[in-house]
Order: sequence, then structure tokens, then C-alpha cells
Amino acid sequence: MKADALETGDLNLTLTNLQLSDSGTYTCSVTDLKYGNRKLGDVQLQVKEWFPSWLKALIVILVLVLITSGGLLFYFRQYFMSVPQVEVDSGVESVQLPFNTTLHLPEDVKVEWMDNYRKVHVYENDPDQHEEQHQVYRDRTKMNEDLLKTGDLSLTLNYPTDYNTDTYTCTVYSREGNILLKRKVELKVRVCQVEVEDGAESIQLPFSTSKNLPEDSKVEWLDNYRKVHVYMNGSDQPEEQHQVYKDRTKVNEDLLRTGDLSLTLKQPREADSGGYRCLVWRKETLIRKKIVVLKVKGRVQVQDQTGDIRNRKMLRPQQTTP
Repeated sequence: MKADALETGDLNLTLTNLQLSDSGTYTCSVTDLKYGNRKLGDVQLQVKEWFPSWLKALIVILVLVLITSGGLLFYFRQYFMSVPQVEVDSGVESVQLPFNTTLHLPEDVKVEWMDNYRKVHVYENDPDQHEEQHQVYRDRTKMNEDLLKTGDLSLTLNYPTDYNTDTYTCTVYSREGNILLKRKVELKVRVCQVEVEDGAESIQLPFSTSKNLPEDSKVEWLDNYRKVHVYMNGSDQPEEQHQVYKDRTKVNEDLLRTGDLSLTLKQPREADSGGYRCLVWRKETLIRKKIVVLKVKGRVQVQDQTGDIRNRKMLRPQQTTP
């Protein structure tokens, strides 16, 4: 990138020595310590390999022969299979990203689950390689025991939120680092929505995650542009709170230990409707995030028109019989 990128606004990225494996979606985002992670845009890169026409025709013939004869069918099926899609509501306890194989896997392979740019879970001679795992997924992922024997390489993700909506890739490497298998799974987590009537005593914006979060974590609830509630250093920080929310918010005690980061908003009114974000920071790293959309419905007042109807009947002219 250019040295004066922030001054000029030119955030272009130059990538050299392109390879086929570089194909994919690249996201440009800026992390602001005050407002969190801001996504600026996506760029789709496709690196094509040049093939002579005669070589393409030969490959097609070989593929047809192999499929017809049944040889290496499993390997070709990996490329022609559609990407599985999993969709769940934000707030479910867990979701499974499926991947099953009938291929016999040696004991010295490495299984790696990744989202677009972070390591989600790594298995290599030990089902829990936490040192390679990004903090966003710490204590939230699990793979089955004896996965190399059963061929079940599925990943369980606990406490998914809309922030986890992404394409996940499972790659199996040999001891030499060669790719043996690769599978993509698309996960969509629907945004949490809550409704309440204007005049209610309170409403809870739910957010549950893994227990025993780091003690130095900072929890921030924000609306579109204001700080709703801040918890840091073991206590609330009312001085950082916007005046609109003074004495109207509450979080649970020991929220880092229990993982219950839910926010209680007292006396909700129509003006409070909108999106709320809960951000959990550890130093400068965002480790948890969730959006909750709140809708406060206004009360409909029904006017008593009984007297008006009675008066209309009294004023209605009487009909005479001819």
C-alpha cells in the first residue's frame, strides 16, 4: 500500500507474484478504537491459468474416462459439488458446519478451518490447537473425536452471531503440506430482532457467548453513533455513556465470567428503535460482536365514539309511511 494512504484516501492494495490460490474475495476494512471495525468494501479477484485448447480437450476426455470407469470419482466430486449453506438465528447455542469424507486419512494430517482471513480451528495431532486460533473463536469451536477414523470433519461453532456470517473453508494438509481435501461451507446468521411496546418497564437486548472471557475485556453497547453502556475494569463506566441513556441501562453482574452480555434498557420509547451493537474488545482486538435490532411500537389510542353514534341516531330524520 502507499505510505500516505490515510491522507490521500488511496487504499489500493498491490499483490505481486499472483497464484491460483490467491483467487477469492478481499475485504478492505478500517479498525477504529472508538467505533469498532468498519468494512469499506469487497473486491473479487480471479486468477486464471492459461491452458492451450488442445490441453483443455484432453483434460475433458480424461475426466470423462475416469468418471465413467469410477476411478478418482471422489476427487472430482469435490470440485463439482455445490457449496453447502447453513442458516440459523442469532441466539442459538451452536451451529454445525458439515464436512464428511469417505477418504482414508493418515494420522499425520493437519485439518484447518478458516473464515475469509482468520484461523477458526486447527487439528494436528491434538484436537485443540489454541495458539493458532484467532481470539474471536477462542473457546467457541469443537471437532468430533476420532475424526480421522470416522471421516467426520464437521466443525461446531458455539454462540454464533451475525458477525460470524461468512464462507468457511476446511482444508486437509498432508505432512508435506500438500492439499488433500478442501471444502467450503456458507454460514448465514440472521440478525437478532426484539419488539416491545412504548411504555413498557424495560426490554432486554440479548447476547450470550462463551464463559470466562478475559478479565481485561471491554464491553461496549452502542447505537448508530452513541455509547449506550460501557463496562470495563470490572465495573460500569457511566461517564462514557451518552446522556440519552443515563440511568436507563443495566448489564448483569459478573458478565465476563458468565458470558451473558445482555443489556437491559429501561423505559423504552419509539425514539429508541434501531440497531444496537455490542462490541467486546481485548486491548485493540475485537473478540466478540453482535447486532440487535430493537423496535419500540407506539401505543394506538382508540377513541370512544359511543356518544357520537347515539347522537347521530337521535338526529337522523324519521321516515313516514305513505
